[in-house]
Amino acid sequence: MGLDPGYGRMGFGVIYVEGTKMSLVDYGVSTTTSGDAFENRLLSLANDLGDLFAHHQPSAVAIEKLFFGKSSTTAMNVAHARGVALLMAAQAGCPVFEFTPAQVKKAVTGDGNAGKAAMQRMVKELLNLPKPPKPDDAADALAIAITASTKRW
Repeated sequence: MGLDPGYGRMGFGVIYVEGTKMSLVDYGVSTTTSGDAFENRLLSLANDLGDLFAHHQPSAVAIEKLFFGKSSTTAMNVAHARGVALLMAAQAGCPVFEFTPAQVKKAVTGDGNAGKAAMQRMVKELLNLPKPPKPDDAADALAIAITASTKRW
């Protein structure tokens, strides 16, 4: 399972890997309401992730490392959501693998500076999908899962 952390939308992507073959199992986003108290938004994410872990029972979780952009407030809030995801993975007994955005781009497209469109095209190709997955958060989560599946641990 790949997770693209966020507190407004957290992307998730579940793939099945057997040898060198990958197939799509599920993907989407967990969303929270902007007017809700922040702690309730985190609780909502935890509940959604708990349901996903119970339903899919992933053997591992891959999550994007936090990238600090221009807003430190946003980064801190994303860090809180990321902490919820790490906690839920630990409670589910899943090993966690972390990747930077550049590592994910490099693993999926061969270019550590690839754009969103290139990433989505490669996720589509690698998972044999009829069209690129949407929204971006879910596509990113699938790319993170693909990255973990290509690493030899």
